[in-house]
Amino acid sequence: MTLGSPAKSSRRALGALILQERLGVTDRELVEQITENPYLQYFWGFRAYQAEAPFHHSLLTTFRKRFTHESLGTINEAIARLTAAALPTTEAPPKSARIDVQGDDEPPPNGQLLIDATCVPADITYPTDLKLLNDAREKTEAIIDSLHAARPSPTKKPRTYRQKARQAYLRIAKARRPGRRKLRQGLGQQLRYLRRNLATIASMAQEGLLVVLPRHRYRQLLVIHELTRQQLWMYTHRGHRIANRIVSISQPHVRPLVRGKAGASVEFGAKISVSVVEGVSFVDRISWDAYNESVDLVPQIDAYRRRFGHDPASVHVDQIYRTRENRCYCARKGIRRSGPPLGRPRMVSEATAEQVKHVHQQAHDDATARMAIEGQFGQGKR
Repeated sequence: MTLGSPAKSSRRALGALILQERLGVTDRELVEQITENPYLQYFWGFRAYQAEAPFHHSLLTTFRKRFTHESLGTINEAIARLTAAALPTTEAPPKSARIDVQGDDEPPPNGQLLIDATCVPADITYPTDLKLLNDAREKTEAIIDSLHAARPSPTKKPRTYRQKARQAYLRIAKARRPGRRKLRQGLGQQLRYLRRNLATIASMAQEGLLVVLPRHRYRQLLVIHELTRQQLWMYTHRGHRIANRIVSISQPHVRPLVRGKAGASVEFGAKISVSVVEGVSFVDRISWDAYNESVDLVPQIDAYRRRFGHDPASVHVDQIYRTRENRCYCARKGIRRSGPPLGRPRMVSEATAEQVKHVHQQAHDDATARMAIEGQFGQGKR
């Protein structure tokens, strides 16, 4: 009597996911590479090379379900605790420099904390209203085809005018510079085709045909209903903004984030707040909606204290974090904050030349230290 394949340990399950992310391969390709490469087998936990596949590629789906965001955060915290003992000792400011003097048993500030936020781009095409409506219309046509094929008795198929709708879309999509009037006319056409298809699906749903739809098709239908409502409201009010705007039917949770950068004024993805300590990155916040990252400074300092048992000696941030509230908080805790002080720059004279030189050198060192978190952003996005 066979009991089936033995369970894979969490270490090997996580190792397989790490290898897949590092190699950028599919599930089948990952199993083939582990089978052929003895170095990957050693990383995966084998003591000797074996020529057989270590597991079936379908198990990777189960591996991904085993690790949630909370469990991965716990693993990252455990790695950070191992590196806490190796943190370099930074000269702490005297207690007289702190406004709220801590007790004698309170450990002094120590270490550097790098904080910044970025947008992690989602894998979607650049969304336009016309493209979204055309994509929604094509998906509703596929849903109508599936519902019509599930009818028990042969009946006449509902009209969708898909060829005319496609031609109307291409006339505008292929134009080099369509004018506003022509673009608005195309949006109105696609909206009318889409609303007609939704009305047809509603009438077919009364026949009890929605039960034959796969789960992903039914999910698409719900998203398309909300997308149609948003696009119709913007079309009627001649606007381009609406709350919780959908920019992708396959990923309706993605939101546009206005970044104001020269290369990409608007990005589409999740906004994350990251803190880096001695090369170890912590994702402290993930949000699909835009927010001001300056409010995360105090919680991230508190998280540093919880992880390492003391406050950081210095916090390295950019301009958006240097609010008056954050400046006062760092001053009370005796934490040095990067960046120039408030007020006019100090005049250079014989008496202040050495001090101004020290301030400039300190600003240069702080900017150099912040390169580490920018490098972490580049590695993570790759």
